[in-house]
Amino acid sequence: MKATIINFRRSRHHQKMNQLILSMPQIDSIEKAKEFVGKDVTFKTQTEKEIKGKIRATHGNSGCVRALFERGIPGQALGQKLEVSNGNA
Repeated sequence: MKATIINFRRSRHHQKMNQLILSMPQIDSIEKAKEFVGKDVTFKTQTEKEIKGKIRATHGNSGCVRALFERGIPGQALGQKLEVSNGNA
């Protein structure tokens, strides 16, 4: 399944570059989003390098999830798609 990168996890003064908020099509409630917690995600950079992460928690009530990656994601990735695997790690 494809997911769209919405934003970095942030607060008023800080931004965490390795934690992202993701939105998935047809996932519009927190109950549906809970099914994806624990799944692996993979982001491919422009140079075809893969950055792996895992969905850790839901975010809000509209079906978004929070993913934690092994290293920071570049700012150009906002709005791009990434792959959510079907199996658990």
